[in-house]
Amino acid sequence: MDFILIFKALILGIVEGLTEFLPVSSTGHLILVGDLLDFNSDREKVFMIAIQLGAILAVCWEYRKKITGIVVGIGSDKTANRFVLNLLIAFLPAAILGLLFIDVIKQYLFNPLSVATALVIGGIVILWAERRDHVIEVEQVDNMDWKHALKVGCAQCLALIPGTSRSGATIIGGLLFGLSRKAATEFSFFLAIPIMFAATFYDVYKNRAILEFDDIGMFAVGFVAAFFSALIAVRGLIRFISNHDFTIFAWYRIVFGCVILLTAYTGVVEWSEFP
Repeated sequence: MDFILIFKALILGIVEGLTEFLPVSSTGHLILVGDLLDFNSDREKVFMIAIQLGAILAVCWEYRKKITGIVVGIGSDKTANRFVLNLLIAFLPAAILGLLFIDVIKQYLFNPLSVATALVIGGIVILWAERRDHVIEVEQVDNMDWKHALKVGCAQCLALIPGTSRSGATIIGGLLFGLSRKAATEFSFFLAIPIMFAATFYDVYKNRAILEFDDIGMFAVGFVAAFFSALIAVRGLIRFISNHDFTIFAWYRIVFGCVILLTAYTGVVEWSEFP
């Protein structure tokens, strides 16, 4: 067993879990940390996608009662039916665009320069969004209609650009489209379940030829680390938004992105694929 590789998997699993549901871009952080750890082969990039499943299962566990109620109520409960329909509607835009363009995106945008730029731009957008007057149309996630779901789903498409943040796009999109802070955040959590399950299984299946039996240990460590760190992050974010907005995450994105750009152009850090 390669203990250095396992240690890298542990670090990346923790990074994935802590950032997946915060509006700071888990994919962007994984690309940057992976670059620093020299963890960026094709097989290791599949690992970065696959461990997202660990983070998603943390949401499934945290909201297991609600999810169970929805599954049991499908077909007989109007609220459950509407909720599932909303998830499907919000899921489709990013799923379709992802299938069409994911290879191009990986080829040209999965690099530190693109991530740093997206972090800064996304932070500015969050600051702008938080300074607007919020007109709340939907207080609870169960009260969303299909039009709200479609708008949030379209906003999620921006997250195909690494560094943008899937949770950031859906949460801020939800706020702009009339959802309360709690409703936008919870819908972002639930929307992550189908999109991340689909992305994980698609990427692993597509790249199954380059995976090896010895990779099981690396994947298992990353998966478990992502699960437990995501559980902490989800619970912390729900408590945080009850009394705070997302401004602190915006400034974090801007400062972090600028540090990446500065270290790259001064040569302090030799990031890959920088001009």
